[in-house]
Amino acid sequence: MPNPVQVATKRIKLPVEGENGYAGFQPGKTEVLKAGANPFDAKPITSDIRIDHDVEVKMRDGARLYIDVYRPADSTEKIPAVLSWSFYGKKYSALDMLPMCVWNCCVPRSDLSGLEKFEGLDPAHWCPKGYAIVSVDTRGAGNSDGQICVMGSQDAEDGYDIVEAVAAMDWCNGNVGMAGNSALAIAQWFIAAQQPPSLKAIAPWEGMSDMYREQFCRGGWFSMSNFDLIANAIVRGQPNSGLEDFDAMYRRSATQNSYWKDKRVDMTKIRCPAYIRGSDVSSIHTMGSVRGWLEIPHDDKWIHWGSKQEWYELYSTPEAMEELGVFFDRYLKNVDNGWEKNTPKVRWSALQFGDREAIDDIVLEDFPVPNTEYRELFLSPDNKLQPARSAALSTVSHDSEDFKSFSDFTYTFSEPARLIGLPKAILYMSCDARDDFTVFAILRKKDKDGKDLMHLNFPFKATPVKSIAEIATKDQASLNLHLGSMGILRASQRAIDESRSIHPQFPFHPHAKQQKIKPGNIVKLEIGIWAMGVDFDAGESISIRVGGQFPGLAEYTSFSGPRPEEEQNRGKHTIHFGAEYPSSVILPFTPR
Repeated sequence: MPNPVQVATKRIKLPVEGENGYAGFQPGKTEVLKAGANPFDAKPITSDIRIDHDVEVKMRDGARLYIDVYRPADSTEKIPAVLSWSFYGKKYSALDMLPMCVWNCCVPRSDLSGLEKFEGLDPAHWCPKGYAIVSVDTRGAGNSDGQICVMGSQDAEDGYDIVEAVAAMDWCNGNVGMAGNSALAIAQWFIAAQQPPSLKAIAPWEGMSDMYREQFCRGGWFSMSNFDLIANAIVRGQPNSGLEDFDAMYRRSATQNSYWKDKRVDMTKIRCPAYIRGSDVSSIHTMGSVRGWLEIPHDDKWIHWGSKQEWYELYSTPEAMEELGVFFDRYLKNVDNGWEKNTPKVRWSALQFGDREAIDDIVLEDFPVPNTEYRELFLSPDNKLQPARSAALSTVSHDSEDFKSFSDFTYTFSEPARLIGLPKAILYMSCDARDDFTVFAILRKKDKDGKDLMHLNFPFKATPVKSIAEIATKDQASLNLHLGSMGILRASQRAIDESRSIHPQFPFHPHAKQQKIKPGNIVKLEIGIWAMGVDFDAGESISIRVGGQFPGLAEYTSFSGPRPEEEQNRGKHTIHFGAEYPSSVILPFTPR
């Protein structure tokens, strides 16, 4: 169903043979790769794999989408299929993408065959196990008809149609699953919410669920994030195809309208089993994974929280694929393998930061953890976080235009502690220079000497360094280093709808309108900070750092221009605390 709002699109480049895995338009072509073949000078395949290229599937509106089908060449039994769904190009592989990243995200070529759609499952691993992997060029991508729709109802309806068409193919046993990271995970939420009858299981690993609140407009603050890089370097389509222009759509409506509402999935409509993975270390997907766990309305769901970068977990962590195989065997092959009995519902990771590896696979009763102590710590005049509110009124200011200027309040642990859950900041703030302003609040872990720590998103054994201190500034990015959990809020969009909040610690902001503030007036801001799992030793500290600029590491080269002047922070931001302004941070202390 097309969006009721006219959608702005931008031109994209044409597919070129030899670029991004594109091999030309080959409808009707079938080939068999023999065991031992190594077509991309990477990981050889271990069994014969049949590839049906550019198989046409018609959507309900007549649009033609094209898929590649990888399946065992010698199979005599009907087999299940797993979809790899995104607009990135069905032959665009991890071998094409990972060289753009620091250290190739620690994924060696020997872990990849080059047959995998980027962020999707590798046919070289799954075909020998009796699965077909179906790689899709979504609407408008590659040679598929139409305009590229990034998530939302049109993409979801196309997903429904592809699922049912694949299930009806003569080689398929009628059971279809979906798997993959990031874009391939986000699509799973939307498609599963359409309830296609043949979609029997999903594995959304690191998938956001609300494109306004979790990527482009976190807290009402607009950023193209890495999307311009994706559009320029990856996305390809035909001359009459375009890609949704989020920058233009934001200019048309900075607050919620039908376009942005269509980009939020309704998790309560998902009926099939779900194996969710997520982490603190994603800069986009953390809260989508949490919301999926909390809102999917049945018990056939599992969540496994990790401590590694998602592509490394997908391609270079063998036990991850082994466990996914057990899940899919259970629901796509109907094997009675004890998945439900043997798999904990909730597993989490506690980051330790610095040069210490995370503690993984902590089995929890639920998430958030029952009996969590939500301890409120108040900002105090000595830049400390204290359990009691100061009786005297105080203020502290920072330059909102300077990345290096911020207000920092610290709590030091007198005994070991584990914090797993949803933190929240409550800040009373003002700005003399503008009638609106954006606040960035990040939780940083400090060592016993008060030095800020970072978490390495890969095992040290997989990296070229032995210590975080060895990582050159040019190699520091969110893909390999995590600073801490963060929250963002634009003051004019501070309104809360408690009836839609997933938890008291994570307020739901409707972003329905902007309530501008007279310069100098004080407003209360409740800022949901993204989920955290961190261990602390006695003598270590946590701080909440509040500033006017995004507090992240160098990300990606952006092809966008700067935000309009009226949206940029200007002047000093002042935090008011003590007396009638109980500014605080609430932290989730959990039993160890």
